[in-house]
Amino acid sequence: MTDAPRTGEDHVAQAKRAVIDAALPHVVFDGWTDRTLARAVEDAGVDRGLSLLAFPRGGVDLALGYHYQLDGDLANELASADLAGLRFRDRVAHAIMRRLEIADREAVRRGAALFALPLYTADGARAVWHTADTIWNALGDTSTDYNWYTKRTTLSAVYSSCALFWLGDTTTGASATRDFVNRRIDDVMRFEELKATIRKNPLAAALMKGPNRLLDRVRAPDDTAPSDLPGSLRRRG
Repeated sequence: MTDAPRTGEDHVAQAKRAVIDAALPHVVFDGWTDRTLARAVEDAGVDRGLSLLAFPRGGVDLALGYHYQLDGDLANELASADLAGLRFRDRVAHAIMRRLEIADREAVRRGAALFALPLYTADGARAVWHTADTIWNALGDTSTDYNWYTKRTTLSAVYSSCALFWLGDTTTGASATRDFVNRRIDDVMRFEELKATIRKNPLAAALMKGPNRLLDRVRAPDDTAPSDLPGSLRRRG
């Protein structure tokens, strides 16, 4: 049985990973810039025309490519990990820590500086949302109502704060970051418990009847239409 012929998308994907891997040593000195991209393309031996397809906006697309590549690597790792013995909050903590651990700290630092620029803040927000979406999907989230959005919004905020803490963490094995991640998730769990308590309160339930009716109409993006959410994500089945 012969392998299926490779498509143009396959060639672009292969070139993208090769260039991203070759870029990391240069990012330390030159950041996520067009200069870094040019050197990485040369080091990886990738055709310049193919690199333009992979990174049409230059250095910023190189940085985004690295971020999304790590999300993909995390999704593959979580898919094969045995997390059945962990509480759900511990699964989330594990996923956040693994996402940080597989990243190059200096590359992330340089990316944070880039996405702090007004021109690229929307790209940065989409990237973080994509990470949150990756984690929820990998952990088996099946929500389709407004909870789909609130879960990703909350996790985006948690992941962002954890990543910033991690960038300044000098403890062995990032133990301080691990503690920080656990504290942030505990905060979220307390908030979820508060929401559950409010829902059980007859007076609160009556007051929220109208807003909840409206929120119940909200649905996660489907597979057939592009989304206007950060990252242009679509609901996966």
